[in-house]
Amino acid sequence: VQLQASGGGLVQAGGSLRLSCAASGSTFSRYSMGWFRQAPGKEREFVAAIRSSSGNTYYSDSVKGRFTISRDVAKNTVDLQMNSLKFEDTAVYYCAAGTPILSALRQKSGYYYWGRGTQVTVSS
Repeated sequence: VQLQASGGGLVQAGGSLRLSCAASGSTFSRYSMGWFRQAPGKEREFVAAIRSSSGNTYYSDSVKGRFTISRDVAKNTVDLQMNSLKFEDTAVYYCAAGTPILSALRQKSGYYYWGRGTQVTVSS
């Protein structure tokens, strides 16, 4: 599976962006999909995920209520709608695919495939 993230950019605090991750491969529907982010000098952290089996979604506490993850199996894409952006949301955002068990859904180790990342910059 190859992943390509897009949609990043510069936005003012309070604004919105929509990230998209396009996946290649016919087995896309088998994988749970996640979004992670990494700010300068910080570890890569979990943002959101959507499970392949149930379609259930999961969010970090820092983005819950502001971000929405969704997937379109027919188009092999997974999107991250980001609203009410804050300065602290500034980071490189990565999409990932894997088959993590529920307890590993928020961990980088649960994902096999990673996109190259897209920069999101929120100005205060």
